[in-house]
Amino acid sequence: MNSFWIILFHTYVNKLKTKSFFFTTLLTVVIVLALTNIQNIIHTFDKNDGKEKVAVLDETGQLYNPLKKQLSTINKDITLTLYKGSLEKAEKKVEKGDYSAIIQLRYNDEKLPEASFKAMSIADSALFTDLQTSLQQVKTMLAAAKIQLTPAQLQKLYEPVSFNKVALEKNAKTEEELNQARGLVYVLLFIIYFSVIMYANMIAMEVAIEKSSRVMEILISSVSPIKQMFAKIIGIGLLSLTQLAIFLSVGYVSLKQNMESLKEGFFGVYGFGDIPVGTITYAVIFFILGYFLYATLAAFLGSLVSRIEDVQQMITPMTLLVVGGFMISMFGLGKPDSTFITATSYIPFFTPMIMFLRVGMLNIPAWESLIGIGLLIATIIILAIFGARVYKGGVLMYGKSNSYKDIKKALQLTKNK
Repeated sequence: MNSFWIILFHTYVNKLKTKSFFFTTLLTVVIVLALTNIQNIIHTFDKNDGKEKVAVLDETGQLYNPLKKQLSTINKDITLTLYKGSLEKAEKKVEKGDYSAIIQLRYNDEKLPEASFKAMSIADSALFTDLQTSLQQVKTMLAAAKIQLTPAQLQKLYEPVSFNKVALEKNAKTEEELNQARGLVYVLLFIIYFSVIMYANMIAMEVAIEKSSRVMEILISSVSPIKQMFAKIIGIGLLSLTQLAIFLSVGYVSLKQNMESLKEGFFGVYGFGDIPVGTITYAVIFFILGYFLYATLAAFLGSLVSRIEDVQQMITPMTLLVVGGFMISMFGLGKPDSTFITATSYIPFFTPMIMFLRVGMLNIPAWESLIGIGLLIATIIILAIFGARVYKGGVLMYGKSNSYKDIKKALQLTKNK
């Protein structure tokens, strides 16, 4: 057992000290900080501090004030300025950067407002959309006045229809709870997806590197291949937890500090104020089980190749399984209670993501999640037993090995030992 712990900590410490681990961690931390500080970064690079100044050429002499009033209710960062000069002079002001855009107001043949919008570039659709929406509201009010609708009648006309959602299922989640669950599941699904791919690939590469350098021949003379396999899996598993702890800690602290500025975007719709402990618990369980499932698979697939160049080809089907589970989960975010999602959540290679999706978004019976966890554990044990036998023979195979027929050869070598 002592040799097992030596290999485990050797794998963990060696990977922890590598430049790739340091730079990957640093780069990811920078990305996390950038995402959680996105509003501050945008304002830093925006010379107008996020504010837009628009010149208004009002040919009617009547539309400027109503438009300004309507726009203030939509976007207070857009400032309208009534421009008295010619269009040519206004265009030069835009070219100099004094104004972001020009809007010309006039009446059509029916005495209703229309406009032209001019800017250096029309790629910024947000500014145009806000101005268009404001002018549309002005037009609606004028049209209502022409057909003699009172303000009360107009308000009644545009009053949203009352349409209540009622879930008949006992203890079903509310709309607000579903939005929060959807956002949380969305984020955690990405963490599970990228972690499984990255760390499973790392294990396969680790085995292939040792084989290509002939280190394996020295190791198997003193330590059994099975101990090697599980020591590497657990060692890199600890490495993944170390890295994730850094990412989540930095992300959580930064998110808490910038929550006010992020309320209008993704985090405004999918709040993270009160994260259920049960959801986090299931996330940890399915992450660990998903890791061990794919790590075991990656270890014995990596043992079949002798060259680093062949690793990606050998583990491509495994990667496609992870991608498949992730894509199904993305579909399931919109329809978590569909029969297809329910059925695929019991397929072990998809369970870590899809069963977690169902647990996070639905109030499913505990026995369903326990069946999923049980199937995962059973599959991991089967893969571990089978994988250990393949690994034991695979580490002795050298030469060009990029076919799944090599699994049979590895099993035969194991029997002959």
